[in-house]
Amino acid sequence: MNTTTILLLLVSILIAAGLSFYQYLYKVKIRSNVALLLAFLRFFSIFGLLLLLINPIVSKKTIETVKTPLPIVIDNSASITDLKADKSAMEIFQKLSENKQLTDKFDVQTYQFDTDFLPSDTIDFKGTQTNIDVVAKNLKNIYKNQHYPTVLISDGNQTSGEDYVFGFNPDNKVYPLVVGDTATYLDLRITQLNVNKYAFHKNKYPVEIFLNYAGTKSINATFKISQGNSILNQQTVAFSPSKKSTTLNVLLPANKVGLQILRASVTSKEQEKNNYNNVKNFAVEVIDQKTEVALISSISHPDLGTIKRSIETNAQRKVTLLKPNQVNSLVNYNVLILYQPNAEFKAIFDQNENAKINSWIITGNDTDYNFLNQNQKSFSFKMSGSKEDYLAAFDNQFNLFALDNIGFEQFPPLENPFGVITASSNTNTLLFSTIRNIPTNQPLLAFAENQGRRSAFLFGENIWKWRANSYVDKKSFADFDIFLDKTIQYLASNNAKKSLVVTHDRFYNSGEGIEITAQYFNKNYELDEKARLTIAVTNTKTKQVKNYDLLRTTNAFQVNLDGLSAGNYAFKVKELNSNSVYSSSFEVLDFNIEKQFVNPDWNKLNQLATQTKGKAFLPNQLDILIQQLLADDSYKAIQKTLVKKSPLIDWIWLLVLIAISLASEWFIRKYNGLL
Repeated sequence: MNTTTILLLLVSILIAAGLSFYQYLYKVKIRSNVALLLAFLRFFSIFGLLLLLINPIVSKKTIETVKTPLPIVIDNSASITDLKADKSAMEIFQKLSENKQLTDKFDVQTYQFDTDFLPSDTIDFKGTQTNIDVVAKNLKNIYKNQHYPTVLISDGNQTSGEDYVFGFNPDNKVYPLVVGDTATYLDLRITQLNVNKYAFHKNKYPVEIFLNYAGTKSINATFKISQGNSILNQQTVAFSPSKKSTTLNVLLPANKVGLQILRASVTSKEQEKNNYNNVKNFAVEVIDQKTEVALISSISHPDLGTIKRSIETNAQRKVTLLKPNQVNSLVNYNVLILYQPNAEFKAIFDQNENAKINSWIITGNDTDYNFLNQNQKSFSFKMSGSKEDYLAAFDNQFNLFALDNIGFEQFPPLENPFGVITASSNTNTLLFSTIRNIPTNQPLLAFAENQGRRSAFLFGENIWKWRANSYVDKKSFADFDIFLDKTIQYLASNNAKKSLVVTHDRFYNSGEGIEITAQYFNKNYELDEKARLTIAVTNTKTKQVKNYDLLRTTNAFQVNLDGLSAGNYAFKVKELNSNSVYSSSFEVLDFNIEKQFVNPDWNKLNQLATQTKGKAFLPNQLDILIQQLLADDSYKAIQKTLVKKSPLIDWIWLLVLIAISLASEWFIRKYNGLL
């Protein structure tokens, strides 16, 4: 307390003493015990109130001993059990955490990890993934700006996360305790298999396989990729002590449409301790996206060859050039391109009334517009006999599909009869026409959709000049070909807007996260945040059904189906308010990444210890580790002096005592007839 506060306290004592003396002892002939008691109570009450008004700050000093933290982290993943090291790991963990000398020197704190970093409440060695990097990140957050050692009990076999060797703070020593048998056994292993999730029908898709070998002698191994009883690829791979890994690249045919489950395996004549890591199942969904396009024209024109070459730059497109009288059936085609239709196209329009195939009509100087007015309902034409050149103007508001402006305004004009083109139904215009840079407010390239059928209209011939001009400017046909490909892709698809959109994969590996995302849209196709979505998942073999609610995320609903065993599952997502339903299926492949190892990764853990200036130990060296921790003088306890300041007004008991004093004084005066 400062001098001013002390002077105020002395003045308060004098005031309280003076008032109590004046009221009870001044001019009193006989000073009884009652008068003395009342004077004391009055003195205490007045002094207490003055104390509260002055409100002095009371300081209290305490000395606190701060020990260096010692996090002991144990690997809780299933690979510890598979390496038959769960008992030794648990014994080591308990000895370290209960060691009295360590607890006297350090603030011992215990943790466990597999996928996540958690307190060591329940250690069962059932974690499905090993992420040692999550230990590094969490320790950095928990012990910011502190100098401490870490004991890491693990086999070092990480299955997820970033490289943990450089994740730990290099200024804080890490002491790995490597559990598991470090003796080298002969082992062949498929380390990794890379494949695209989707492939196109009748194409070939690549598969990349990484094989590893552990052993002390040269062997020949057989690698196979099979589907059911059929072997799709087989080859012999040589390994030796100097060649312990190899990468294979295989091209497989996509001959069947749908989900294809395949099996990769590597075997040899030698006996192995662990055969589980010799096999890896994988899946590819083969999609039939081959688009058959009929390009029909009764005349010869350079546009026909340009359109055919441009569309067929996509290997999934095939264009057949036909005369109208050569078309016997439309069932084999996905898109019709009707180039400058006239009366000869009558049979094709009649057939398409039943076939309902999406079409692209291209007009020009040889088009019969009276015929078009009679055989399509999207546009009406009032054309003159004179010709006109039409330039293109790109509409940035076009939203049927994503397309950049590839320089349409700089392309040469298309030629078409002069006249009035009027849309008679809902249309979306990609390109408007201009005449000598004067807008006509009429479409040049437009799209229409009527009763589920999609149509495109290009009002002008000589599109071959556009492709040639694009090549002159860009030294490539790519931009123009993408423009035409997206037009065909839009026409080849009949996907209408759905109210319930569900996103999921067709296959998952067991032990991995299985997430299904859904979006529900109202009648205005706006995301409905108040939707109530549920999912029923049925195991097709056991018929067991599990029901879940989908939880709201930022812009969707999501459910996590972790824990499903390998097998085939059918599921149904339902929106409860509207009863909208989406049904599909997926497969969980039998794959346990934690069973891929036969040895702990001593080299990686030793590298971590070296990086942090620590040291790696085996279970039988536990006592050496303890002695090293105890002998390290850089980890000393620190004594801190803590000064705690509190204002007197916070003392509740002082208020209580003042109240008791005033009440006692009143009752004593009342009892003695002094009121």
